[in-house]
Amino acid sequence: MPLASAATSIDGGLYTWVTELAQRSPAVLDSAVRVWSAYGLALFAVLMLASWWRSRSADPARTAMALCAPLVVVATYLVNDLVKSAVHEQRPCRTLHVVTVEACPALGDWSFPSNHAAIAAAAAMAIWLTDRRLGAIAVPAALLMAASRVWIGAHYPHDVLVGLLVGALVAWPLTVAAGRCAPAVIRLRDSRLRPLVAVR
Repeated sequence: MPLASAATSIDGGLYTWVTELAQRSPAVLDSAVRVWSAYGLALFAVLMLASWWRSRSADPARTAMALCAPLVVVATYLVNDLVKSAVHEQRPCRTLHVVTVEACPALGDWSFPSNHAAIAAAAAMAIWLTDRRLGAIAVPAALLMAASRVWIGAHYPHDVLVGLLVGALVAWPLTVAAGRCAPAVIRLRDSRLRPLVAVR
């Protein structure tokens, strides 16, 4: 079975239902989802910054995890993009020819797995492992990011679900491993860089 046909048979019907629902929804809702889908990843950058700031008064392992969170997200993006480049799944808005909230990406801009979902999930996992309170914001935000990508028509549901899975599974061991850099944080707390890793 061709890849496009296989992707459509998985959840093409659900994708079509969501995109048709988006077309019937108020324009203000579609605009809000479009803005969130395009710029919502900035929230995770803010949350990672807040996680680092709050971690300075915590144990060194948590501080190390917070400092490494951006690197974890970059590593996750690279892994997800490798999968995307290997699979070459065409965007559903190209295959199914439906009317979508957002203009369909160009040919060759592959769909599976969703980079947005993977990045959001990786950031949410890193934040949650470092700071549960901020994680309670990041996790639902990651789910909303994934849902928004289907709503605007850029991805099949399975694209974002696998993206979330890749993000979480890559970020979890990397963030835990980052906690082992606690000795380096302890040394920094005895240096002129102390304000970066300690409250005072």
